[in-house]
Amino acid sequence: MSEISMTSNKPYIVRAFYQWITDNQLTPYVVVDVNVYGVLVPMSYVNDGQIILNVSSSAVGTIALGNDSIEFSARFGGKLEHIYIPYGAIAAIYAKENGAGT
Repeated sequence: MSEISMTSNKPYIVRAFYQWITDNQLTPYVVVDVNVYGVLVPMSYVNDGQIILNVSSSAVGTIALGNDSIEFSARFGGKLEHIYIPYGAIAAIYAKENGAGT
């Protein structure tokens, strides 16, 4: 029996939790491991190799939850930054208000 190759389920899980959290009028936060290759975040906001980001549409404006990464722009200390997060760098997604998520 040959093994069937499948894509990662992580993008689907993250998008589903994002949708569920926002559908319930809560604020989605992601915990990002900045040591993963390709992560683009403002490093001055990193603590212990991680950054926690509010990814709600009110915080970031337009957000693209693609097949390989999450991309958006957000202001940090008044400066507009382009954020790029490969799904492999996402350690968690949860609702700020009650911690629901994974």
